Amino acid sequence: MAEHTHHHPKPTDDPSFHLPGALAGLAKPLAVAGGAMLLAGFFGGSLMIQGESSQRWGFTMSAYLVALIYCFSISLGCLFFVLIQHLCRAGWSVVVRRIAEIFMIAIPALGLLFLPIVLAAWSPSGVLYPWSNAGWGESHGVPAETWESKIRYLNSGWFTVRSLIYLALLSSLAIFYFRSSRSQDESGDVGLTEKMQARSGPAVIIFALVTSFAAFDWLMSLAPMWFSTMFGVYFFAGSILSAHAAIAATTYLLQSKGAIRDEVTVEHYHDLGKLMFGFVTFWTYIAFSQFVLIWYANIPEETEWFYTRLKGSWEPLSYALIFFHWLFPFLGLLSRHIRRRPQLVFAWAIYLLVVHFVEIYWIVMPQSSLTFGGAGGVVTSLLMGLGMVGLYLGGLLWFTRCKQVKVLAVRDPRLPESLAFENI
Repeated sequence: MAEHTHHHPKPTDDPSFHLPGALAGLAKPLAVAGGAMLLAGFFGGSLMIQGESSQRWGFTMSAYLVALIYCFSISLGCLFFVLIQHLCRAGWSVVVRRIAEIFMIAIPALGLLFLPIVLAAWSPSGVLYPWSNAGWGESHGVPAETWESKIRYLNSGWFTVRSLIYLALLSSLAIFYFRSSRSQDESGDVGLTEKMQARSGPAVIIFALVTSFAAFDWLMSLAPMWFSTMFGVYFFAGSILSAHAAIAATTYLLQSKGAIRDEVTVEHYHDLGKLMFGFVTFWTYIAFSQFVLIWYANIPEETEWFYTRLKGSWEPLSYALIFFHWLFPFLGLLSRHIRRRPQLVFAWAIYLLVVHFVEIYWIVMPQSSLTFGGAGGVVTSLLMGLGMVGLYLGGLLWFTRCKQVKVLAVRDPRLPESLAFENI
């Protein structure tokens, strides 16, 4: 990897600004294999998992939700990364911002993959979301008046409308910033940067509201009677952490195949490492704050969610997350010497991406009527997770190759500043 050097940008058509052939060639194999694994997990899960038919489908849909939300959270975090760079008029990040833009443009496609979740929300048996079963409240001892108030918000029709609004707003933001950035590659129009900056303030407000309510609807409502006003921030913390990890890992892979080797230096890896370290700490702060307030108040309807995860088979995983999601990466990224070694930043980025998947699994699966679903459940979860990630990455590589998207914002007015960036 290149050490810091002062130099002028290369010509905009330089081959190192395009997706390397070695990575482009993975697009079709990843997409095909991922799609096949996803279908195998989706339809095979109901046969492999032990339990009644409704339980098997509930587990399968929960595993699908885990896989989808995992990929969606990375794209969501990358969208925020792009917005905040424009809002702060940041210069250091220009050489890696296009990678975030490529990840965020997957949001519209991921919105289409959300269709099975919407259909599950219409299931009268509550196959995924218990509140879609009209008799769930009565069968679980919820007072009729309380349940009637709850389902005014948690009902299939209103859930579908809200989900469409969330996906439409997030897709619109992703498309606008992606198109504007790519248009600047051709025109070099500084006015495009000014336009993106001007809209970044309102965009961040929209992002914050949509992300919070989407987290409430898609994840928190899996436990209909549980609530936490911090849950939206908790989901955001994991999303932005995984986004920085995805940007760092992708940058390293691109450089290993010959792309942007001179543009991204140790200085940029140092900043990405600092951000990963910072958001590991932020995630821990939010997760602990959410837990300790609920633990201290000890109100039954608030403690239910954590109680489910602190008993039986889920208890070891809950405690493991303390060490694997906080302590190990905290200590691992603490040193400046580690953050200035691209290979180690890459290794920790991959580690955090794996742990983030485990965290999403921990959020979703305890609400399933089956614990792990036996060996068939484990196989189904792996097929869903690997399949969705394969389809996600294959689709991004295919889109980047077919649309001839450069992996660097070659005419951004702050590119020279980014090339000359040095940590203090």
